[in-house]
Amino acid sequence: MAEEPYKIGVYVCECGPNIADAIDIDRVIETITTDPHIAIVKRHKLLCSGDGKEFLEKDIVEEQLTHVVVAACSPKDHEATFAGVCERAGINPYLYQLINIREQCAWMIKDKEAATEKAISYI
Repeated sequence: MAEEPYKIGVYVCECGPNIADAIDIDRVIETITTDPHIAIVKRHKLLCSGDGKEFLEKDIVEEQLTHVVVAACSPKDHEATFAGVCERAGINPYLYQLINIREQCAWMIKDKEAATEKAISYI
């Protein structure tokens, strides 16, 4: 069987309680994992922290990812942060996408079920 030309990793940040309290991250991961184009889906408490960036960089290298999706906060806050992590891990930073599920889902939608559905659709 031919190898896929790409290997996508999706990382969901809890953003402390900001995302974790408003979105069912376990359900997001369970749903996203069914996509055959996605190789791995993982969560982290705070991806923008030193520990989070180290975790992400190490995982990109170990999993041999070609593309990265980070579901977290505003690109204004951390787009450059995660692009830098990807670059250090050997991925073209233009093959990374930051999905803003904090401001656009967790903070805007009071119903956890609806916020979860919106996050899944964005990712």
